Amino acid sequence: LGDGGRARDGDEDDGREDRVDILPPHTALNEVAAEIGGYYSSLERCLLLAGMQRAFIQASYPDDSTFARVAVGSSGPDRGAGSGALQTNLVEECLFAARRSTLRAFATGHTGTASAAANVCVDVLGRVLLEVLTRRARVGAALVKPGEGLLAGQAGLGQAALSLAGKGLRGGLQGVSARTGLGGGGDGLSAEETAEELRLRTLLGVARAAANFNDLEVAADYTRRLEGNFLREIDAGYPRGQSTEQLRMCVKGLGGVVEAFNGASARSMEELIATVTPRARQIVNEAVGQDGGGPSAGSAATNFLGSPVLAVGNNAGAPATVLDYDLDDAAFELSQISEGYIGRLCAGLDDLVDPLRVHLVPKLADELVIGILGSVSKRLEAAIRKSKFTPLGAISLDSDIRYLMTFAKDRMDSPELKSNVTLCKACTPLARLNQITLLMNVDDLEDALDLISVSKRKGNWDLKLDDAKTLLSLRVDFEGSKVNDLLQVDDE
Repeated sequence: LGDGGRARDGDEDDGREDRVDILPPHTALNEVAAEIGGYYSSLERCLLLAGMQRAFIQASYPDDSTFARVAVGSSGPDRGAGSGALQTNLVEECLFAARRSTLRAFATGHTGTASAAANVCVDVLGRVLLEVLTRRARVGAALVKPGEGLLAGQAGLGQAALSLAGKGLRGGLQGVSARTGLGGGGDGLSAEETAEELRLRTLLGVARAAANFNDLEVAADYTRRLEGNFLREIDAGYPRGQSTEQLRMCVKGLGGVVEAFNGASARSMEELIATVTPRARQIVNEAVGQDGGGPSAGSAATNFLGSPVLAVGNNAGAPATVLDYDLDDAAFELSQISEGYIGRLCAGLDDLVDPLRVHLVPKLADELVIGILGSVSKRLEAAIRKSKFTPLGAISLDSDIRYLMTFAKDRMDSPELKSNVTLCKACTPLARLNQITLLMNVDDLEDALDLISVSKRKGNWDLKLDDAKTLLSLRVDFEGSKVNDLLQVDDE
């Protein structure tokens, strides 16, 4: 048995093939290749930065050739969201330089060199290009600031638009406008140019300022495509192995760059919304009255056709008010045939937002409208809380909020935001206005309690019980003591 076992072991040893290394795993040649690859990747980094610097310089002195129709998103109908959106050639030139540099390194077939080049591409795009685009977006927000920039303020045309009319690109905004491509040369309007030509030149300036926001979205989209292109090149040109997988991981670092561009785009839109919001609040004040429903000399002079009611019914003999839901039969009938404050409010918002909405890519246009609607809804809620309500006034409020909802949905590009449910989820202050409308239109207090309970179970109720008490106390036919007695339930 022992001899037989040894014989079988001998047969197994004879069946094995000894591995013979023609070259050792690590040689001096590998070290030389790695060193050359390091030098090469450094050279490619310099070439990439030089190409991007050339693009940055050209973007600082723009002309008509600097701008083109945006290459991401879907252009809607004429005057729709994104229908006039522009982008600069800055992003395309920088991404082309990054792609060409990295693919040259891929062509060496050396995974170490390719990995180094991919890391350089990720670093330069995610640090240098991101910083430049963020600064340009900040300049774009300053350029369109209502009253000081291109958009009209409370006193009329913005200072930058007046500069176009009077002094062209000279003066205090010259540096800012040059960096964003405002105008395109010339010394302002000649005597023969009309107000329409001034409007068109102002819109061109707005379009070019908005291009700085669009560039961040374009950069995110192009970088996402670039990552896919590099991964396909690796699959086609490199064998499977640990070093190739490391190269793939380096390329996938571009996914973090895409997120960085998206985050910068979101922050830039927040800055733009914050820039435009003060003017939006002024529009609300002008429409509803600066005291949120009380009479004021400014509102009486500016909004003499105001509604829901003029000096009729329960407020007869008082100065003309604009937002007032303490309506009797005569005042309610008048509110149905008059223009109404909500119509003038929406018209004012259109004048403010439409130039930007048309020249931003659809995604950003929707974000802008939602942000402005949020601020407007908060100001409207504060004004509503200062008015008494009759049952007819509650019906008038329902009509006004429906008008505002229709206005908002008509200006959304995304199909998902064209429904009341998704729009209210995207804009909580607007959802609160809808809930206030439902609450103010209950027939009796018991119905109010049922409404709150059912809505809370469905998860679509944002008003606290203290808010509900305050609002229901505005109904002239509800006694405040009964409201407090009925709503004795803790908020959950």
